[in-house]
Amino acid sequence: MNYEMGDCVIHPSAIVSPTAELGCSVRIGPCAIVDSGAKIGDGTVVEPFVHITGFVETGKNCHIFQNSILGEEPQDHDFGGEKSFVRIGDDVIIRENVTISRATGEGNETRVGCGTMIMEGCHLGHNVKIGSSCTITNKVGLSGHVAVGDYVVIGGMTGFHQFVRVGCYAMVGGMSKVIKDIPPYSLADGRPAKIYGLNVIGLRRRGFTQEQRARIKSIYKMLYDGNLKRSDAVSLVEESYPGDEFANVIVAFAGSLKRGLSQWIDGDACGSEQSSEDLR
Repeated sequence: MNYEMGDCVIHPSAIVSPTAELGCSVRIGPCAIVDSGAKIGDGTVVEPFVHITGFVETGKNCHIFQNSILGEEPQDHDFGGEKSFVRIGDDVIIRENVTISRATGEGNETRVGCGTMIMEGCHLGHNVKIGSSCTITNKVGLSGHVAVGDYVVIGGMTGFHQFVRVGCYAMVGGMSKVIKDIPPYSLADGRPAKIYGLNVIGLRRRGFTQEQRARIKSIYKMLYDGNLKRSDAVSLVEESYPGDEFANVIVAFAGSLKRGLSQWIDGDACGSEQSSEDLR
């Protein structure tokens, strides 16, 4: 029989530290472990055999499924026992066997945005940042410091090199190998991942009009112009689309590359399969 702690319902086989902070109407399943210092938001459900360490904060109405482990030490040779965190937004679904490591670096965090679903068997390495309303499908592996924008979909069994970034509204096909940055609004696939045009279906589902999609494509045609250096292409986009909301997002992304942009092989969009070589 479950027992109650305020209006929370906790299975008697669960181990919940008396100094863990539980919000209203939290449910903790059999054999789950919640360590001292953990903060669990209102309405969150923790299923059996989950382990939430004392370095984890969840938002409201999250659902964490069986055998997931949140907030263990990062798999990083540079980690020295410093205090760091995992912070989960509201309405996040974390399915079975997910591992999310806390960050390397004093006070740093691994973060998952509101409304995101992380499916079975995924691993989020130290200092990973996932945006809001993303879908990370089964057995995706994100190495340390990977950053994923809002409304991104990542196909199953995809692996990410450390420090790679994925721009907002992008989609990455399953079993891809991502070693360079995936720009916003794009569709990527392959080993290594390359860009195959815009994420047209995803953009339609999110309410992007045909005119907006055409504008985004024209911005990328200019950005991936093989006759220009990256800095010159970025400047040309800024001059040609002053104040444009999509140009601003793309320019901000392209202007702060760490791994270089993935190759765009849609020749109709960008003029040359080799154009991205100047964007490294």
